[in-house]
Amino acid sequence: MAAPAHSSPHATTLATRNTDQVIADLRRPSGSRPFGPPFSPKPRLASYAGTRSEPTLSGLPEAPIYLGANAPPSPDDGDEDEPNESSDEEEARPTAKPRKITEQKRRHNAVADSYMHKRTQKQLKEGNTVRPEDEAQQSARWLVNQSENREIISSPREYQVELFEKAKEKNIIAVLDTGSGKTLIAVLLLRHILAQELEDRAMSKPKRISFFLLWEKHFAENMVIVCTAEVLRQCLHHSFISMEQINLLIFDEAHHAKKDHAYARIIKDFYVQQERHVILPKIFGMTASPVDARVDVKKAAAELEAILHCQIATAADSSLLQYTVTSKQEQLAKYAALGPKFETPLYKEMSSRFKSNLVLKKPLLYAYEATRELGSWCSDHIWPFVLSEEETKKLQATTERKYHAKKVQEPLEVLEKHKEQLRESRQIVQTHTFEPPNYDPQTHTSTNLSSKVTTLITYLKGRFERPTDDKCIVFVRQRYTARLLANLFTYPQIGTPYLFAGALVGTRSGDAGDLNVSFRQQVLTMMNFRKGKLNCLFATSVAEEGLDIPDCNLVVRFDLYTTLIQYIQSRGRARHTNSRYIHMCEDGNQEHHQIIREVRLNENILKRFCNALPEDRLLTGNSFDMDHFLAKERTHRVFKHPVTGAKLTYKMSLAVLANFVDSLPHSQDTNIQPEYVVTVQNKQFLCEAILPESSPLRGAVGRPANTKQVAKCSAAFETCLKLVECKYLDEYLLPIFTKQLPAMRNALLAVDSKKRESYNMKTKPAMWSVGGVPEVLYLTIMTLETPEALDRPCQPMGLLTKSPLPQLPSFYLHFGAGRHSQVSTTPLAREWRVNSEFRQLINTFTLCIFDDVFSKQYESDLSKMPYFLVPIELGANVDINYTHPDQVIAWHILQSIQDHHTKWSNNPWDNKSWQTEPDELIKDRFVVDPFDGSRKLWTVGVTQEYKPLDAVPPNSAPRKGTRKNNDNIMEYSCSLWAKARSRRTFDTEQRVVEAEFIPLRRNLLDDFDGPEEETPKKCFVILEPLKISPLPTPIVAMAYCFPAIIHRIESYLIALEACELLHLEIRPDLALEAVTKDSDNTEDHGGEQINFQRGMGTNYERLEFLGDCFLKMATSISLFGIHPDNDEYSYHVDRMMLICNKNLKNNAIKLKLYEYIRSQSFNRRAWYPEGLTLTKGKTATAPNSHKLGDKSIADVCEALIGAALLTCHETGDMDRACRAVTELVSSENHQVTAFADYYKLYKKPKYQLAASTEMQKDLTSQLEKVHPYHFQYPRLARSAFTHPSYPFSYEHVPSYQRLEFLGDSLLDMACINFLFHRFPSKDPQWLTEHKMAMVSNQFLGALCVHLGFHSHLLLFNLGVQKQITDYVTDITEALKQAEDDAVRAGKSRSECSADYWTSVRQPPKCLPDIVEAYIGAIFVDSEYDYSEVEKFFDMHIKWYFKDMSIYDTFANKHPTTFLTKFLQINMGCADWSVMTREVKKVDGSKPSVVAIVLIHDQVVAEAEAESSRYAKVAAAKNAQRLLSGLPLQEFREKYGCECRPGDEDENEIAKEELHGTAI
Repeated sequence: MAAPAHSSPHATTLATRNTDQVIADLRRPSGSRPFGPPFSPKPRLASYAGTRSEPTLSGLPEAPIYLGANAPPSPDDGDEDEPNESSDEEEARPTAKPRKITEQKRRHNAVADSYMHKRTQKQLKEGNTVRPEDEAQQSARWLVNQSENREIISSPREYQVELFEKAKEKNIIAVLDTGSGKTLIAVLLLRHILAQELEDRAMSKPKRISFFLLWEKHFAENMVIVCTAEVLRQCLHHSFISMEQINLLIFDEAHHAKKDHAYARIIKDFYVQQERHVILPKIFGMTASPVDARVDVKKAAAELEAILHCQIATAADSSLLQYTVTSKQEQLAKYAALGPKFETPLYKEMSSRFKSNLVLKKPLLYAYEATRELGSWCSDHIWPFVLSEEETKKLQATTERKYHAKKVQEPLEVLEKHKEQLRESRQIVQTHTFEPPNYDPQTHTSTNLSSKVTTLITYLKGRFERPTDDKCIVFVRQRYTARLLANLFTYPQIGTPYLFAGALVGTRSGDAGDLNVSFRQQVLTMMNFRKGKLNCLFATSVAEEGLDIPDCNLVVRFDLYTTLIQYIQSRGRARHTNSRYIHMCEDGNQEHHQIIREVRLNENILKRFCNALPEDRLLTGNSFDMDHFLAKERTHRVFKHPVTGAKLTYKMSLAVLANFVDSLPHSQDTNIQPEYVVTVQNKQFLCEAILPESSPLRGAVGRPANTKQVAKCSAAFETCLKLVECKYLDEYLLPIFTKQLPAMRNALLAVDSKKRESYNMKTKPAMWSVGGVPEVLYLTIMTLETPEALDRPCQPMGLLTKSPLPQLPSFYLHFGAGRHSQVSTTPLAREWRVNSEFRQLINTFTLCIFDDVFSKQYESDLSKMPYFLVPIELGANVDINYTHPDQVIAWHILQSIQDHHTKWSNNPWDNKSWQTEPDELIKDRFVVDPFDGSRKLWTVGVTQEYKPLDAVPPNSAPRKGTRKNNDNIMEYSCSLWAKARSRRTFDTEQRVVEAEFIPLRRNLLDDFDGPEEETPKKCFVILEPLKISPLPTPIVAMAYCFPAIIHRIESYLIALEACELLHLEIRPDLALEAVTKDSDNTEDHGGEQINFQRGMGTNYERLEFLGDCFLKMATSISLFGIHPDNDEYSYHVDRMMLICNKNLKNNAIKLKLYEYIRSQSFNRRAWYPEGLTLTKGKTATAPNSHKLGDKSIADVCEALIGAALLTCHETGDMDRACRAVTELVSSENHQVTAFADYYKLYKKPKYQLAASTEMQKDLTSQLEKVHPYHFQYPRLARSAFTHPSYPFSYEHVPSYQRLEFLGDSLLDMACINFLFHRFPSKDPQWLTEHKMAMVSNQFLGALCVHLGFHSHLLLFNLGVQKQITDYVTDITEALKQAEDDAVRAGKSRSECSADYWTSVRQPPKCLPDIVEAYIGAIFVDSEYDYSEVEKFFDMHIKWYFKDMSIYDTFANKHPTTFLTKFLQINMGCADWSVMTREVKKVDGSKPSVVAIVLIHDQVVAEAEAESSRYAKVAAAKNAQRLLSGLPLQEFREKYGCECRPGDEDENEIAKEELHGTAI
């Protein structure tokens, strides 16, 4: 097959991308979200401190009604078979039922989300366990929640007012008993400061915010920040906020402010260090005692005052006083008395039919109540919301959930009834005619809206009749109301062109039809409100309670408040000078009037409370100042970032450096920290900070100091300065590496293994589409190697093509009853120049085959024929290089077919030559029925026993279909319709022929030995209504094999085209195997195959397993050479971006590789040539699209790499596989096309070339005694045995991490090569499970000790050294016991059990790491000689795995494998999964991952870890402890498990639904 021209031999099909382009491609589909800006506080509640007059109910002015012209209308937004047709049907296949994976996953996600919410709340509560009455311990959030249920400032005590007033004047520390109301004072002070802040902001002064420091509480971005002291300290240090931006600091449990506590450091580092012109925040401290230790109380109190810059105040008496509020212009809007509730026609129908349906209970109740409150229009319009398509699906799910949640299960009919009710109710709503909203602007009345709504309409119409900057919030009680009113004002007769309405409700999950929104949607709504895209919000209480609502100048209480706090909070939304606050109340409604009186009365009480202040109660005598506390820190330097003002102090530098180190790439089981080495010089301490190997800087030396602690701080300070200088710390003193993590997370690189999309599929090879009348043809001979298996004489046939076919492998055809034969296809090398006469002969023969054998009559067009068929002489001697095609073709057959065609083609009914032929010539002929394409016969001979009018003999082959007539042999022989039959007469004296019915051939590529059909084949017919084909029966017998043969040939050719696309020469059998996907879930190794396609041959599973491993090795070697200075983490990230399924899938899509994937088995309706004009017969076309999962496409890429590797396995040549990797990863990080090119990329680093020390040379000598390899570069060997904790300055050799990264992939390849070729029949699941033993840390740790490698390890960590010592003792003892057992069994010690290591605990990870690093080192030192890796494997690893059966249970011991097998196999449970959720950290550090094990929606176990992988393992281990040994019946009862595998006699669909989501 000719390869397309390219610019160079190394040119790839896809353009090579750089790393940034690879990342961009990986990001594009998932739309990853970049980090937002640093913390930026936002305004929160308005204050109610200040003075105002006391209005009464009668004093409230009536809201004016603006009567303007009607707004111009705006567009509404909304509102019987033909003759010769084959009647055979496809073999029966069960219709696949839609799988329920998506539904189950959705349910599991909901359970996991709910669990995580409860888990978070529980952690918050456990973190600060208090009694509800201990309000001093509660957070501001708790206070707000409580304020909704009671009036928290209805009766404040005298001492609270006294201290509040004092706190307004100066910094104080309130010393009061627990439960005496310190927190209330803090709230009052907050309100006061916020009122001042609002005034300052109105005067365009810089924004300032208040900090309320409660222990272990998260902070939120509002005007009031509630957080722990350490969070504020970190924010100040990183300059996320500055002290001058804070107007109030409230310290709870203020007695902690001493020494280096965060309270004290905030004051020392930021409060007292401010310049004089800076306005410092007010401080308010709270404590039950100023001291918390046995010290001098007065001294401690004085120190506390000095540190916090406060005066201590306390009180003993209490009295009722008044707190005041700020005045706003408020108005009363009365609406006419509402009428009674009533039932609308729609409500009557819905209620009468569905009132028993629980999920519709709330909307039914609301619809009834709304008739009075809102009117009939609103009552009816609740239903389109509740029963929209999306909401109906939710209701269906809720119905199912409630049904299954019942302890006593009701009959399934009850569930179906309720679900059917939902469908019926939706149908009712869809067909209902909704009337438009009615409003008369002259009388301000409506026929279908209540007076309450019309009053609101009138007011808003007047306010928004012209363009305006007004912004309005209308407060309602229920989400339904908010949604209905927002929708109502979109109608042109109700709203105005200048009123833009929206709804703002909470994010919690609501009931049916509730307007559930996400936090993001809330933010967008508020953003649109701020920008003026919306100017009227219909909001629930969520807008009262502190969401960031922009200032507005109109607040309407459509539904009245019920508490004072609701009134105060909602009124606080109206902040502009000329703002209005409208109370809407029903005329004559005493309850409404009483509510308004109560809130006014309470305000009056608060006002009087503020006017009476007793004398101060102070504890004085403070003799301390801050110099006393700062004297010891005078020599400590401070760095202030010039851009942000972020501050670095001696103390803080330790935390900054630790945070930087933690951000560096490191393995999950390694807790990396900076090392501090302290020495003594000239009686002073000197410290060096040493950073881990993965750090871009090695560290720094501090200045001499008098104490070790200060010396340590100095070293950390100097190191941080270097990191800032080199820009490894940003302007906020945060590590830059954390910003890169999200783009590198595995979640970005994953693909959905279940998601399937439709793609185009090639049905025929490209060479078939070459047009034009052929001048040159090439012959391929098709032969059955065991022709007797056909149970009938057959003759080889030839396939003539316009281009030469490659040598294709032989393959089997299966004829049933254990009869098989290989088919060989032999292409002759010599071309055949054909003239018109030859073309006519072969064309006639080919068309005759299609017409007579397959009932397809095509128009004769030589230019469109993809190929031609010819008969081959029996016993022809063939030399593929020298035999000419015309030497082997059976010309006499071609000529006889041509002669017959010439004579009878125009009028075949005149051909009655059989009447005069002797009986002998009637034997062994091929007979077809011109009127029934499925009826073909072999003749046995003329019989004298029967006449045409005789009855059909018993046990004759039955006639099927509507045209059958079994009255006699004559009628049995004829397939004409009755009308056509009446026009024909047949000779009643003609001969009767015994014949054998030819059954429809099944898929000959499928080796499926089912029971033979017992239908009789013998029959007796007359020939007059039938047709004797001129084709010899041996040719016909072979022709019946042709569909399967050509299907397989075409599959080979299409697979080779895929290889040609990638510039790869791959064996045809491997090429086809690599692109063969024979079931919907081919990639689910070991699982039940869904929609299995029979007879496709071997699928891509094993090749994908092999290719995946080579892909990992190839990219590792390439990255190691291209980026010699990268750390291990960077290697992993870069490699993952190359080998991840998403990258492979994306590139395959660009290459259109999906077209070449073979996912459909042979179909006898779809194998016919394409492009020909069918003149007679049933049209048959092959499907030209198929559904593929993303992972399937990626797997095919890996399988092609595996096929390329396996093509040259015998010679060890890996060049093709290297080329395949380059083509499929499409990256500058892998561009080699031959294995030798890898070493050309490698530039020897300086450390490798430097002169070796004697100790390093001695190391290589010691290693050579264990393994016969002599190092050219001893420093490479030294690097392989250097732990990351070992200081670089000691030997100037990097740690083993880079070599370990390389060696890990090399060892994987060696192990998989061994398993793949040693066990050719094992599936990938078995191979993977047994590979786990070979590359496990447990085995490699034992091997490390066995080889003595551990004794050469250099490390600088006593903890790790102790772990090594303990492990060496354990593994040595285990080996000794195994050897002793062998001796007792009469064996030698070397014949001990090879799996002795499996009983020993996990080794320290550094031991397996140095084995892999050593393998990497010998590979590099040998100039990338892979045979050295194989030699090491053969000498030291292979022995352990001669008998792989002893490791059959090893994988089962792994927690995740145990869980999978226990649940799916032991318990037969399908409804389980392991869900993961990311847990973000408040301090901005790397998030952790929580894994949750769910069984039937029950949370069984959980675990939290740094990554998804380790969290899953830990969670599975926890589940293992709970489940192991649990009896089946008890398991089913405990978890309500009714899962069962599908019975063999039942539909296969049941099995398809059994999917446990594996880990």
